[in-house]
Amino acid sequence: MSFDRKIFVLLIIFFASLSSLAEKISSINITGIDKISRGTVLNYIPYEIGDTFDPTSSGEVIRSLYKTNFFKDISVSFNDSVLNISLLENPSIKYLEFKNYSDGNVLSQELIEKILKNNNLEVGDIYNDKTLDSLIKEINGLYINNGYYNTDISKKIDLDSQNRIGIEIFIEENNVALIKEFKISGSKVFDQDALLELFDIGEPDFFLINYFTEKDRYNQSVFNAGIEKMRSLYIANGYLDFKIISQNIKISDNKEKITINLSVSEGEQYKFGSIIFDGDLLDFSQEFLIKKLDVQSSKFFDREKLIKGVKAVEKIYSNLGYAFVKINTILDKVPNSYELQATVTIDTDSRIYVDRIIINGNNRTQDNVIRREFLINEGQVFSDSLYQESIKRIRRIGYFSDVKSDIVRSGDNSDKVNILINVTETKTGEFSVGLSHSNSTGASFNTGIQEKNFLGTGNTLNAKFNNSKAVEELSVYFLDPHFNTEEHSISYGFYTKKLDAANLDISSYILNENGLIFGYGIPLTESSDLRMESNISSIDIKCGLIFSSSAYESSQCSSSDSNEVAVTLSYDKNTLNDFNFPTEGTKKDYSLKFASPLGDFQYLSAEASTKDYFPISSSLTYKLQNKIGFASGFGNKELPFFKRFYGGGNSSVRGFSFNSLGEKYPDGKSKGGEVNFLSSSSIISPLKISNTENLRIAGFIDSGGVSNKMENLSMSDIRVSTGVAINWLTPIGPIGIHLAKPLLKKSGDVTETFAFSIGSTF
Repeated sequence: MSFDRKIFVLLIIFFASLSSLAEKISSINITGIDKISRGTVLNYIPYEIGDTFDPTSSGEVIRSLYKTNFFKDISVSFNDSVLNISLLENPSIKYLEFKNYSDGNVLSQELIEKILKNNNLEVGDIYNDKTLDSLIKEINGLYINNGYYNTDISKKIDLDSQNRIGIEIFIEENNVALIKEFKISGSKVFDQDALLELFDIGEPDFFLINYFTEKDRYNQSVFNAGIEKMRSLYIANGYLDFKIISQNIKISDNKEKITINLSVSEGEQYKFGSIIFDGDLLDFSQEFLIKKLDVQSSKFFDREKLIKGVKAVEKIYSNLGYAFVKINTILDKVPNSYELQATVTIDTDSRIYVDRIIINGNNRTQDNVIRREFLINEGQVFSDSLYQESIKRIRRIGYFSDVKSDIVRSGDNSDKVNILINVTETKTGEFSVGLSHSNSTGASFNTGIQEKNFLGTGNTLNAKFNNSKAVEELSVYFLDPHFNTEEHSISYGFYTKKLDAANLDISSYILNENGLIFGYGIPLTESSDLRMESNISSIDIKCGLIFSSSAYESSQCSSSDSNEVAVTLSYDKNTLNDFNFPTEGTKKDYSLKFASPLGDFQYLSAEASTKDYFPISSSLTYKLQNKIGFASGFGNKELPFFKRFYGGGNSSVRGFSFNSLGEKYPDGKSKGGEVNFLSSSSIISPLKISNTENLRIAGFIDSGGVSNKMENLSMSDIRVSTGVAINWLTPIGPIGIHLAKPLLKKSGDVTETFAFSIGSTF
């Protein structure tokens, strides 16, 4: 018998002898456990009572238990059908504390808690050396990533008699490495300064600014983000071969100064070559779709323009009911040229119909009030444009602080969708009753209800009673904005009012007015309306002795005119995307009031107001507001002095007191004018405080004024101010605060730095 055959036979005999030792497990004995339960151990071992076990299986049990990191010593034996497992547990963590670090530089308590949780190193967890070493390595990486190259991290471990371990990690941060120099070479299309602006880190700013921005603090993640911004900038403008040739980052010997030198290769700028549409084109021609894509052949590549063009093509199909259309654009470089061939593939999927419109969150507002704002109905072909405009209409009515919407497939129906609308109702009315006092109006008792969503019907009801030293008023007004199925509106009301102007810083006269109002409106488009309102009133004027005898308004004070019959024709257009905090769209209001010869007062009044919102970024909005008003008497009648325009205050040129602009009477009271004008520019941004999303801050510049007559309008009438305004949508309504500083004022102007208002928005 050869030697190899002898070895083979011996191995067979050996394994046969082992198999003869295999027995079934009758019981499992576990010793040495304290914090780990018996059940946990049994779950990790690959054997249970009744299984066959032999001596070679001991290693398998040991390996499976070591993998848990629960134990630092394990021994296994098998005697008389009993599997014996002897364990020595790793200690549990009694405490783990970080020492000496500066909170907020790199680490914070919140970040530490998150890291400990992710590494299973919280109090009560089982400790092992590998996990702690891994934690220290992670912390060190965080410091290096934030420019702390001199950081020293050490640990102190204390094991008590109860097998609990206390851990202290000491961090000596030392100085952060600061950027001394940052240069980019090889760029021709964009200059170095423009490219450096893409990085949030770099050479230090002016030292006061740098103190707050810490721009010169090196951070690897921020640096990498800047690299990607630069790469995206070039690719977006057609430089598809752009490359970063080298990144030379040098750290000084003391690891506190960093110099960065980037070398780039811009390559050539690619142009659009041929454009081919493929897939489900329906009845649209190549020429039509290429025109809609609007990236003409031979023009340089522009990624933003391409994305905009694809969205325009997508909208064509989604408006025809193909809500889930997919458009895939593949760009191929044309060999031996710097041209790109664009292949646009369209997959329309199936045509989609609206199955259900599901509304949630309207606890008070009736469903039909929301549904009537929809331009598509259940059962109709889906249209993305109509859907988007419907959501804007719901936002514009002002009953909700938030409107969320989604489109989901209806069950297993591949050709039907449900439109889900979730609204958050806001305060749309106010009931007030109270007693107040002010220096200008004296004691005042007032009560009233103002509700623009009366009983959830979408109708407006305003009823108020006010009794003060300056104003005594009782009025009731009702508006139904959807009077019939054609969405016509109707309004009516009455009022009685007594005004003592001497207490409103205007002048010395008392006006008693009683009137009736009736209005009717018709929609012109989905976003515009034409409205006519008639007003019949009786007016009684009593001028103060000084006011009339000093020839302030002697002719009108002595007149017997007492009746007014007026008609107001107004046009409004609203395409804003939100009622409270719009970020895009426009609101236009034009009105012409004609006080006819059927009454004693005869005058014309025209007013125009526009508000335009333009999104600058995801968090910044530019608002431009313009307003002008003109009024004049006719038929040998003067414009009633109490119908003149006034300026100054929250809704006019901020920084100047309410009703203070324009010509003055000899007693210093505002005279008003036949012309007023306002132009205001604002930059608006959300203000994140706590968890509120209903707070906005704006920087503004206002300019405007009041002129006595159109023919007397001059530059001297203009006032200019600048400042900061805050608007907060609260449960009691919008609250406005502004701080303003006049930039252009005249002697005698009454200014105010601070103003507070309820019920106003930007």
